[in-house]
Amino acid sequence: MEKDQQGKRIHINGIVQGVGFRPFVFGLAERYALAGWVRNTSAGVDIEVDGTPTALDAFVDALTAEAPPLAQIDDVTAVSIPANGFTTFAIVHSEAISGAFQPISPDVSICEDCRRELGDPHDRRYRYPFINCTNCGPRFTIIQDIPYDRPLTTMAPFAMCPDCRREYEDPHDRRFHAQPVACPVCGPQVWLEIHESLTDEQLRIADHREEAIQHARRLLAEGKILAVKGLGGFHLACDAFNETAVSTLRTRKLRRDKPFALMMPDIETIAQHCYVNEAERELLLARERPIVLLYRRPESPMATAVAPGQDTIGVMLPYTPLHYLLFHDAPSDSQPSLTALVMTSGNLSEEPIAYSNDEARSRLASLADAFLLHDRDIHTRCDDSVMRVIHAQTTTDPVVTTDYQLPLRRSRGYAPFPVKLPWEMPPTLAAGAELKNTFCITNGRYAFLSHHIGDMENYETLQSFEQGVAHFERLFRVTPELIAYDMHPNYLASRYALARAEREGITAVSIQHHHAHIAAVMAENGHRGDRPVIGVSFDGTGYGDDGAIWGGEFLVADYGAYERPYHLVYTPLPGGDKAIREPWRLALTWLHHAGLDWSDDLAPTQYAAHNTQYGANALDILKHQLTTGLNAPPTSSMGRLFDAVAALVGVRATVNYEAQAAIELEALADPTETGVYPFAIQNALDPAPLMQAILADLRAHTPIPTIAARFHNSVAHMVRQVCADLRARYQINEVALSGGVWQNVTLLQQTVRLLQQDNFTLLLHSKVPPNDGGLALGQAAIAYVKYAHKTR
Repeated sequence: MEKDQQGKRIHINGIVQGVGFRPFVFGLAERYALAGWVRNTSAGVDIEVDGTPTALDAFVDALTAEAPPLAQIDDVTAVSIPANGFTTFAIVHSEAISGAFQPISPDVSICEDCRRELGDPHDRRYRYPFINCTNCGPRFTIIQDIPYDRPLTTMAPFAMCPDCRREYEDPHDRRFHAQPVACPVCGPQVWLEIHESLTDEQLRIADHREEAIQHARRLLAEGKILAVKGLGGFHLACDAFNETAVSTLRTRKLRRDKPFALMMPDIETIAQHCYVNEAERELLLARERPIVLLYRRPESPMATAVAPGQDTIGVMLPYTPLHYLLFHDAPSDSQPSLTALVMTSGNLSEEPIAYSNDEARSRLASLADAFLLHDRDIHTRCDDSVMRVIHAQTTTDPVVTTDYQLPLRRSRGYAPFPVKLPWEMPPTLAAGAELKNTFCITNGRYAFLSHHIGDMENYETLQSFEQGVAHFERLFRVTPELIAYDMHPNYLASRYALARAEREGITAVSIQHHHAHIAAVMAENGHRGDRPVIGVSFDGTGYGDDGAIWGGEFLVADYGAYERPYHLVYTPLPGGDKAIREPWRLALTWLHHAGLDWSDDLAPTQYAAHNTQYGANALDILKHQLTTGLNAPPTSSMGRLFDAVAALVGVRATVNYEAQAAIELEALADPTETGVYPFAIQNALDPAPLMQAILADLRAHTPIPTIAARFHNSVAHMVRQVCADLRARYQINEVALSGGVWQNVTLLQQTVRLLQQDNFTLLLHSKVPPNDGGLALGQAAIAYVKYAHKTR
């Protein structure tokens, strides 16, 4: 038996606070009969222990091999030191270290243990809406600063009762140092405020606690709209099977067609209304609890107004105790269980989500019939995340496929979890884009991509952006030395970056939009940039080096530079943004480009002729714009080509949310169709032959689903052909796909299959969105490489 005592000084980096790491260390120390201490610091977790050499080695190994499920260990440093003579093991008070930082855990959905207690009539937290433990509950949305201790969270005002205090201080308890720990005696409470009509501005408190929840359930069952305070903000909720309620919510929220997200009580209910494969099931049940896009069962009786014109719906499971209580009856309640709730962001269309009680009362007064509120403050607003499972071939064997997750919106449950960079970076702020904005803060090898900010089109969203940046810089101890921004001169985020850089004397780096897209997918895949890739960047809008609107780009790129060997041919965008909202104009633009007549029987021609708002000479004015270039900036946008085809075949003449026409076109595509239309591939990629072929199919009365599928197939085959040419020219075998068009699953799966058949190595998104929500990561990486090159 070993008798010689030695010591170890250990430091651990990663997500190791608020995840039960210290009680885990305490248990390991007991197992291996070690003495010493563990503490949180602003830089991570520090440990000093005495024990035998064998026990110390086993202890260090177990720190990573058996870490708690919510922990994410990035680095462990263990140094041998002389024994300190410790006689016990203790968890000591946290220490703030000036300038130090650490990653922070995202919010975590309620765990199975807490769910069990929530439904146990003999438990003291029975049906308590704020039950949580070390393994679940709020984190990011309540933290004000680090270290992650209760006084630095929005739980600080709630003094623990003796029972909660005992649990909080017991290293063997599941609630040891769970900062949001509470119970009905000492913790936050819920209540219901109601006004009798939308013309009655005065809210009154109707019920408290359990009675408030049951009253809310009754209102939902009656078809009312409720504002429900959640983890990161308010939802607007109504019965998803009540057509009138859903339509009323659309009218009040000014959201004509954009799909609503749903919440259902369990997997079994989701499977009754949607097709769910095993990968989707795992994602729905994951602790992040994202909204998952699923194909809807045609026999489902849910309201058609939930997702007009689409074959998919976004569904999530409950992730807070309050959500479960809204679905599940109390023993004395005779009300029927709710099957599905619309759970859409608590805001008027395009505004930030409301997150404080007073803000909700003010901003949502005209939207909600009642408010289910509580008194645990939210420090950082955070929308729900949206994910999709992609079923893609990953080898040359057509039978072998794999499922991987594609983020469409990365926010609650994922932010602010960092992307690990392939190199150390100076402190950098990347401001992101105009639409689907997120920003990115870097420190060392960590890139902290923010929660979803939204479309930067109003002052309220700019305020939310500025508040978020200030919070991240404080949490992660960053004073930026670099600020990266999109080169578009009118983006609010870019204006913020330039104004701040001038005010604070910070180096500002302008980044081309599509280069940033490719850099983002490279960075999330750990690509060091020591070799170029073929970047296929397809989206709707991005400011180009030549002042044109790019969006159908093939780049040969690393982080420092890029070439643009191919792009979609330039066509006018008549009316600028007006053409984006009215894709019938785009359809006729592409016909004009292809030299094809605007026949009276075509859907876009008929729409323009029969809508008096455009006047009798609308087509003449459009043709004049196209021939003179008047208010018709050139664009190479692939997103606009999808819109044009949708309008040409009669799917959508106008849109009321981004990419609506393309989404509805994809929903119609026949998955069994294999036909392909031609592209003219020269210096610019010209779809004129494709437009001519589509027109011929329309004349032959070919079904729209067939045309839609052939169009998708054609773009995928064109990508394959261009990538093959670029591989031969540049000797590059890696292809990176990024940009909002790659949210189109039909196009993505087809393209991945074709490129894999040609033995390309693919870089795809699985950590950050392919849309502009991931752009800031690429901006940060490019800014660092460009700056480092200049300063050498």
